[in-house]
Amino acid sequence: MDRPVLVLNSNFEPINVCGFERAVGLMVSGKAYLILNGRGMIKTPSAAYPIPSIIRLDHQIIRPRPRVALSRLEVFRRDNWRCQYCGSMFHNMTVDHVLPKHLGGQHTWTNLVTACPACNHRKGGRTLKESGMVLQRIPKEPPSSAAYLFSKFLNDNKEWSGFLEGW
Repeated sequence: MDRPVLVLNSNFEPINVCGFERAVGLMVSGKAYLILNGRGMIKTPSAAYPIPSIIRLDHQIIRPRPRVALSRLEVFRRDNWRCQYCGSMFHNMTVDHVLPKHLGGQHTWTNLVTACPACNHRKGGRTLKESGMVLQRIPKEPPSSAAYLFSKFLNDNKEWSGFLEGW
């Protein structure tokens, strides 16, 4: 009953994920329509409502293209939880500034990478050239595609994949 519901715009663009209570409320009020029901029914004394997996809004919502928020967890996710210097995976990864902050480095997608504690300590507050270390990948902002934005929900909701691919 607490599984998330994918919300599609009227043009089938994925725009949000909400709880099933909100989704049923939108459907009952006529603001959204059921696209996929693979979860059964909710029965009340007077009616039965499907538990939605995907709903589509009745009217088009105009909004700017979403961007991935810069956070520690998103840097780890972008780098696939691997150290960008040695390629190892640890449970206690750190975030490293490629150009250290005290040398003018900014807190941006292109200056932050995932690093294991050993590599972060070895690099210290030096530049890549000074430390003699090399990045495995050049850091960049992750894509703001629907597949990336909603990928954390895909393991439990495989039926969403067809609706997320084209966006």
